[in-house]
Formats: sequence, C-alpha cells, structure tokens
Amino acid sequence: MTLDLGLMLAAMLAIGFAAQWLAWRVRLPAILFLLLAGLLLGPATGVLDPNTMFGDLLFPIVSLSVAVILFEGSLNLRFADLVGIGHAVRRLTTYGALLALLGLALAAHLIAHLSWPLAFLFGALTCVTGPTVVQPLLRTVRPNQRITTLLRWEGIIIDPLGALLAVLVYEAIVSHEQGHSLGVFGLTVGCGALIGIASALLLALALRRQWIPEFLQNYATLALVLVAFALSDAITNQSGLVAVTVMGIALGNMRDVHLDEILDFKENLSTLLVSMLFILLAARLHWPLPPGVLGAALLIFVVAQLLVRPLSSGLALLRSSLNWRERALVAWIAPRGIVAAAVSALFALKLQSLGMPGAEALVPLVFVLIIATVIVQSASARMLARLLRVAAPEPDGVLIFGSDRVARTLAGALQAQDVQVLVADDDWNGIRNARMAGLPTYYGNPTSQHADLHLDHSGLGQLLAMSTRREMNSLACMHYRQEFGRDRVYRLRNLDPNATDHGRASLTGTLLSPALFDADLTHAQLLQRIDRGWRVKSTALTEAFGWPQFLERHGAALLLFARTEKGALRIASTRRELEPRSGWTVTALVPPQPGQDQAARAA
Repeated sequence: MTLDLGLMLAAMLAIGFAAQWLAWRVRLPAILFLLLAGLLLGPATGVLDPNTMFGDLLFPIVSLSVAVILFEGSLNLRFADLVGIGHAVRRLTTYGALLALLGLALAAHLIAHLSWPLAFLFGALTCVTGPTVVQPLLRTVRPNQRITTLLRWEGIIIDPLGALLAVLVYEAIVSHEQGHSLGVFGLTVGCGALIGIASALLLALALRRQWIPEFLQNYATLALVLVAFALSDAITNQSGLVAVTVMGIALGNMRDVHLDEILDFKENLSTLLVSMLFILLAARLHWPLPPGVLGAALLIFVVAQLLVRPLSSGLALLRSSLNWRERALVAWIAPRGIVAAAVSALFALKLQSLGMPGAEALVPLVFVLIIATVIVQSASARMLARLLRVAAPEPDGVLIFGSDRVARTLAGALQAQDVQVLVADDDWNGIRNARMAGLPTYYGNPTSQHADLHLDHSGLGQLLAMSTRREMNSLACMHYRQEFGRDRVYRLRNLDPNATDHGRASLTGTLLSPALFDADLTHAQLLQRIDRGWRVKSTALTEAFGWPQFLERHGAALLLFARTEKGALRIASTRRELEPRSGWTVTALVPPQPGQDQAARAA
C-alpha cells in the first residue's frame, strides 16, 4: 500500500503529535509511543516504507536531524552544573557510566555475537539515560527527594556526555574500518572539534554584538549548526557529529550569551524532529527480525536490568550517603532514550554503507532495549519504591507562581506551618527578595521546557498562581492541572469582579481555575491590606476556641489556609467553603488592632 508523499508526511506529523500527547496524558516517555507507532506503520502493516518514500534523501535527512538533536542536547551540558551536585552524581556519570559501557559491550559481544568494535559502540549508546525519559518516569514513581535529584541530574549530565562518547567510539570504528591510522582518527576528531569551537565563537560574537536581529537569531543558529555539520563532514569525512556536539558544549558554557530563546526554539524543533525521526527509524526495521536478534535483545535487556545497572550503580554509590533501599531503587531505574535511538540508527546506516558485518543488528538491539526498559521500569518502579519504603509521601507541598510581596507573604506563612513551598517566577528582583527571606525558589517560567527538566516537583502537589500577570496565571493553572489535578490549582484574581468592563477583559470559564481566598478579592486589594498593616496569624482551634471565636476576636479576618489534625493542607478558595474545625490550625490575615494601627502609622 502506497500513499501520496505529501499525505504521508502530514499523517506522520499528526501521528507524532498523537504519540507525544498520549505520552503527556499517561506520563510515560514519548519515545515509547513514537517507536511503537513506527513499528505499526512499517513492519506491522507496510504502510510506511522510508527507503521507498525518501530514496537517496533518507540518509541526509536522518543525518541533519541527528545533528540538531545532538546540538540541542549538548547545549544543556554546563560545566558549572558539575560543581556542587554531590559525589554520587559525579560517580554515576563518570566511572559508573564506564562500567555500564563495558558491561553492556561484553553482553552484546557474548550474547548477540557482535564484533568487539560494534559491541563497544552498543555499550556507548546504551550506557546513558536522559532527561526526556527519566522525568516522566520519576513523576509516575515519585521516589523521595534524594533519589529524584540523583536520577534527574544523572540524566541531564550524562545525556550529552554519552552522545560525545558514542561519537568518539563511532569515529574510531570508522577510522579502523577504512584502514586509517590513529593519526587520521585524531585528525577527524580534531577537525570536528575545531570547526565546532569556531562556529560557537562566531555565533557568540554575532549575538553579543547584536549583528543578528532577534527575530533571525533562531534561524541563524539552525543554519550555522547545519553548515558546521556539513562543512566538517566535507573537510574530514564523518567528523560532522563531533563538530555539532562540541559547538553545543562550547556555546552552552560561554558567558554573556543569552540562549533562552534559542534553547526554546531548539527544544521545539527537536520535539518535531524526534517525533518524525523515530517513526521513520522504527518503520525501517524488518519483521520478523533476523534469526536470534529478538531473543538476544531480550536477554541483553535482562542482563542490563539485573546485572549491569545494579553493578555499575552499586559500585558508583558505594560510599555515598544513600542507604541500601535508595541504592536499590536507583539500580532499577535506568531507561534509555533519545540519544541511543537517534544516534544508533544513523551509525547503523553509515556502517552498513561501509559494509561492516553485523551493523544491521545494531538498531533492533538498541530499540528493543529502549522499549523494554521503559515498559518494565514504568510498570514496576512505583511498586518497588513502596516496598523499599523510599516513595515520597502524598505530595502536599505548594508551588507558588509569583514573587511579589503578596506571594512572599503567603509563602512565608506556609513555610512557618512546616508546609513545603517553592516560589517560582521569572522576575529576578522578586526571586532575589524571596531568597533573602529564606524561601526556596525557582528562577524562570514554571511552564517552560526548562522547568520541566529542572524544576523539582517532588513533594509539591498544589499550585497557587499569584503573579500580577493574569494570562500567565491562567497558563500556569492549565499547565499544572495535569501535574497536580484540576482540584489542586488555584489563582488569585487580578481584575475587579464588580467592574463594569469585567466581562470584556475576563477570560473564558474553561481557562479559569478557582479563585483564592474569596470570590471578590483581588491581588491589588490583598496587597493594599498588607500595606495597611494586616498581619498573618496562625492559631490552633479547640472546642473552647473555635473559628467563630477567632472571628470575634480578630474581626474581618481573611482565612488563607488550614492544616487538619492529621496535617493535611486545606487552601481557602471559591471551590468549596472551608469550615475550620476543632483540632485544626488556621492561618489568616487579620487587621491590625486600633492601637497597633496607630503605632504603625506613627512609626
């Protein structure tokens, strides 16, 4: 069955989006659904045949796509991140990864009978995890904060390092296959590194001097990445991947180069390329697989899951502060991801064109390992975390979007009641004041791709959108509905609900979340009360002194939140009326007493 090329490309875009959306809904890595979609379209039904569809263009398309993916991943490797993240992460990402590489290479050689060069390439490709597969898994498993931090940072750091390691192993194999000396290998790597550094310096200079207008910066970056890749390959064969990887690392570690917009663009482009690329790569697999490949791949997975990962992580964490239960869960969680799939397919294409025996088995071995690790670990890790008693408790912490006086006042009140709180905002002055007040912070947009990778959600289960930007509050609420649940996101009003033009300026009901504290209370009104001397007051209620008595004593008090006798947090909102009971601890904003008001004005 053959379809029109344009229709097939449009269908692949739609299927790629559907796979990404499904992964978002069920909180699993998108690569799993993309590969399954490719297998369904290719080997299972024969609807998609990439070789026939693209012909001689297939290899350049895959090569350029992988170049962009590697560049985007290497941009996130900042050497400053390697300082102060703990010995455990450094060990896992150095000799822990090397031990995994050796173990996987040995397994591939003995079980799948790959030659030693191909076995080492397989080990280099599959010894790493990555943030795009680890983050969704951690959100499902919800281990304690120490495990979450360790695995998250392992994925962030080792992803670009693994790409560079795999590229170097591949260059060594190609140099050997073509009969080149060690000097030629060094020349290949050196040429790629030199062009990568030169390209990074050129782009950094253009950005610093503002030679490129902002609306063309993303275009210029993409063009320079592809030119560097093609130019390096043209000068020294097979050095293009080294060039783009080194270019990304060099650019990501330069000072005074603003990369936020470029990173956002590259992340969006990588999402598109990954969606299309993995469907194409999976569709190229032939079914049934060559005799013995599927069995060998499953056996390698068993060895990787039960022997290689426990041994490499166990030795790496031998003298760490993690207890044996935490080490056991770390030894179980190691999903493979984008770098392994994309780069293995490209390398296999190139090695097959060189006539290297066994290269055709590289992709199915890697793909089976990816699918098996994601499925098995997603299905079992949460249960294992509970059995080991390292699962995080039910998340009751609060993520506050906003960092002005109103947000900081509520964050301080929550923290005073031993509630985990995190203040997130892209306003540096507000974040700086929050840090000076001793509040945990995240500097950045909490709905960004960067936040998905770097904002630690462990322990957080509710969102209070309290910034002065009404649309951003609504966007944050929509973003975190899936993360926390529709009934655990709230917003503070910014528009006066009684204003005559309220209907013209207000958002539609589907974009709104319950209002905090009171239906008629706005951000400006709350700030005005704080400026007039209203203060936060927390009181434990008893049978003799309940909520009515509290209101009698403090007058027009505004209930903010309460903690039940079991410690559960209840936020005051328009979702449901909050009725404090005996045994609860209530926190409210109370007006100043007459004497206190006069004293405050005199001061």
